[in-house]
Amino acid sequence: MPEKTVTRPFYIFFLVIHAGLSQGYVSIALPYLLAHNGFSVSATAGIVALAVFANVWRFLWGPIVDLSLSLHKWYWIGLSGSMAAILLISILPLDVKSGLIISVAVFVSQVAGTFTLLPVNGFMAKRIEEKNKGIAAGWYQAGGLVGVGLGGGAGLWLAEHYSLLIAGIVLCVASVIFSLVIFLIKDIHYQKQNSVLHEITLIGKDVLAMLKVPLTLFVIILILLPIGTGAAANVWAAIADDWKTGADTVALVTGVLSGLLSAVGCVAGGYLADRKGVWFAYLSCGLFCALVPLIMALMPYRPWVYISGVMVYTFGTGLVYAAFSAVVLYAIGKKNVATKFSLLSSIGNIPVMYMTVFDGWAHDKYNSKYMLLAEAVAGILFVVIVIIVLKRLNAKNWLVQVTE
Repeated sequence: MPEKTVTRPFYIFFLVIHAGLSQGYVSIALPYLLAHNGFSVSATAGIVALAVFANVWRFLWGPIVDLSLSLHKWYWIGLSGSMAAILLISILPLDVKSGLIISVAVFVSQVAGTFTLLPVNGFMAKRIEEKNKGIAAGWYQAGGLVGVGLGGGAGLWLAEHYSLLIAGIVLCVASVIFSLVIFLIKDIHYQKQNSVLHEITLIGKDVLAMLKVPLTLFVIILILLPIGTGAAANVWAAIADDWKTGADTVALVTGVLSGLLSAVGCVAGGYLADRKGVWFAYLSCGLFCALVPLIMALMPYRPWVYISGVMVYTFGTGLVYAAFSAVVLYAIGKKNVATKFSLLSSIGNIPVMYMTVFDGWAHDKYNSKYMLLAEAVAGILFVVIVIIVLKRLNAKNWLVQVTE
C-alpha cells in the first residue's frame, strides 16, 4: 500500500459520529420524549426498531456507492439527507396522531445516514493497513457509539431544557464539524472500466462467490444470533421510570457517560481482536454483554442500579460492536467492499431489530426484570453453542480467511 494512501485509523472515529448522533437522537432522546407523551413502550420500541430496520437494507445501495461518484461525494450526500430528516423530526408534534409521520422521518434519517457509513467502509478496507484493521474497527464502532451517546444524551437534555428544534439544530451543526475530517483522507474515485450493467454483474458474482466460502456462511449465521446485540440500549430511556430515574439523569447516563464508556469499549475490543483473534474477541465480549442484564435483573429497582447497569452494559456493547466489525472485515476480502461490508453489516442489524421489538414486548407483557433475564439467557446460550460449533469447524480447517 503506497504511503500516501494510508489513513490513520482514528480518522474513522470522526467520520461515523454523525451516524451515531442521528441514531442516538431517534433511539434515546426521542423514545424518552415519546414515552412521556402518550406512547407505550412497545410502540416506542417499534419506532426504534424501524430505525434499525433501515440499516438492514444498507446492502441494496452498496453497489450505488461502489459504482458511481467518489466516496467523498457520497458521504456529503448522505450527511445532507440525514440532517434534513432530523430537522423534520425536530419540528413534528410529539403525539400519538403523528406516530406515522414520525416513523417515516425516523426511517428516512437512518437510510440517509447509511450513505455516510458506506464510504467509511470503503476507506477502512482500502486506506487502512492490514495490521491496523482491528483498531480501525474499534474506532469505527467507538465513533458510532460516542455519537449515539451525544445524540441521545445531549439531544434529550437540549429538548428538555430548550426545545426539540434547538436539539436538532445543534446536533446537525456538530455533525458538519466532525465530518470535516474527511478532507484529511485521500478520496477514492470510481474508475469506470465497463458498462454499469457489467460492473453490477461482476459485483453480483463476487458477492455470490463470497457467500460460497464456509467462513462467510459461518459469519452470517453468527451475526444473526442474539449475541451482544445491545438491544436493551434502545429501550433504556423508555423504561427509566421503572428505576425511578429522571430525565436529566437519563440524559447524562445514556448520553455523555455512555458515549465515553462505549468509546473505551470499542477501542479495547479492537485491540482485543488484533491480539487475541476475532472469534475470541466476539464471543468473550458477547458473553460479557449477556452477564450485565442478568445481574441487573437480580438487583433492586433503584436509580443507582439503573445508572451502573446502563454504563457497564454500554461498555460491553462497545466491546462486542468492535469485535463485530473486525469479524466482518476478516470475512469480506478487498473487492467491492462497500457492497460486501454493508451486506454483512445489514444482516448484523437483524438481531438488533428483533431483540429490540422483543424487549419492548417483554416489558409490556411482563416487566423489566423478565425482559433483561430473557435477553441474558439468549446471549449466554448462543455463545456456548457457537463455541462448540467453532471448535469443530476449526478442527476441519473450514474457516479460511478471504484474501481477495
